Amino acid sequence: MVVRGTGGLIVGLDIGTTKVVALVGAVENGTIEIIGMGKAPSHGLEKGVVVDIGETTESIRRAVEEAENMADVRIERVFAGIAGKHITSINNSGTVSISRENRVITVDDVRRVIETAQAVQLSPDQEIIHVIPRQYIVDGQEGITDPVGMTGTRLEVDVHIVAGSMTAVHNIYRCVTNLGIEIERIVLQPLASSYAVLTEAEKDLGVVLMDIGGGTTDIAIFRRGDIWFSKSLPIAGEQITSDLTVGLQVEYHEAERIKREEGLPRVDDIGGEERFEITTISGEKKSVSKRKLMKIMEPRLEELFDLAMGEIEDAGYRDLIPAGIVLTGGTALLKGLPEFVGDRYNIAVRRGRTPQRIHGLRDIVESPIYATAIGLLKYALESREIDFRYERVTGWGPRTRGGLGGGGSHLAGEDRWWTANGRKENSIIVKVLRWLNRVFRGTVR
Repeated sequence: MVVRGTGGLIVGLDIGTTKVVALVGAVENGTIEIIGMGKAPSHGLEKGVVVDIGETTESIRRAVEEAENMADVRIERVFAGIAGKHITSINNSGTVSISRENRVITVDDVRRVIETAQAVQLSPDQEIIHVIPRQYIVDGQEGITDPVGMTGTRLEVDVHIVAGSMTAVHNIYRCVTNLGIEIERIVLQPLASSYAVLTEAEKDLGVVLMDIGGGTTDIAIFRRGDIWFSKSLPIAGEQITSDLTVGLQVEYHEAERIKREEGLPRVDDIGGEERFEITTISGEKKSVSKRKLMKIMEPRLEELFDLAMGEIEDAGYRDLIPAGIVLTGGTALLKGLPEFVGDRYNIAVRRGRTPQRIHGLRDIVESPIYATAIGLLKYALESREIDFRYERVTGWGPRTRGGLGGGGSHLAGEDRWWTANGRKENSIIVKVLRWLNRVFRGTVR
């Protein structure tokens, strides 16, 4: 359990650049009810990376204590999100031969092929966070989700590998464990958000998830039910707010208010010289034209989305996302943003919608600000639905990596795969592998 003395509870911890959110969910009949929420301003992070362990730990403590008080529980374990400019990703493949006489593919064969696929060359300061199987191929037959029990002579797997700075990962771990809380699993934030806001149809057809937070914009592309591409950009909501502080000569909190209340004006919607009131840094009340506001905000948004769309085009996915773009994160609430992006790039754009099978605290559930935290709850639920508590081949966790020890990607041969799975128990491996494929193909509900 993730909470002492209580059954059926899960906790998601979103450690962002501008805020830390802790959500406590009670699980009943496969449905999550949010019973506790804590939110605190985030200090000690810069673009998703911990730069001050003390301040970050204090921010997490405040959010966790608020969630504990609301839910009347003590949090001991969490599913924590990770993002930031240090995140990198790569698609890779692996191949093994099936040489036994009956040619039946076993769990051991799947183990070997995943191990082969994840044996990529990383820089010494990088750590594998996820190795996500996208499909298996048996003797040239593609699109297989579970090859165990099939017959063939050649087994291949395509995987999406997400890696991050070892220092960044371990510093998040330290900040959480400093509070006596264990990290059950670290999860890429846009991957977590996808559990909250994307439909299965969108993931099958091809869709871009853009999580625009305070310090970073995290991109994830899904096709055929799987994540195919991920990228973190160092431009997000903070830059827009900073532009407003300079352009309008206001304090930061006033710029945030203007951004939240006024949004992005559209030229066609501005009649004459429509104006709004601001309070300058000197305390003076002033009337400002909405056209001026638009001229300040548009260049930064154009920079952000041009960069994002450039990454998508460079990766070769621009024509493979017919479901368009889904926006989450605090900046997704900016008035007029979906229309701005849709018109500029001639693509379908929407904000993340309310996730299914989530109840309680409706104002939280319905806001894209909390998509990552809610997605972490759904991710945790799907882990628990098969009563599986060990780290799997695709995840990073302090319990199975020996605390702050080296990651599975740096181990060799047989021990690497077993260490990544946490323990040598063949009896559970089939369930793990099948669950793993169902989770990342969206078939677990």
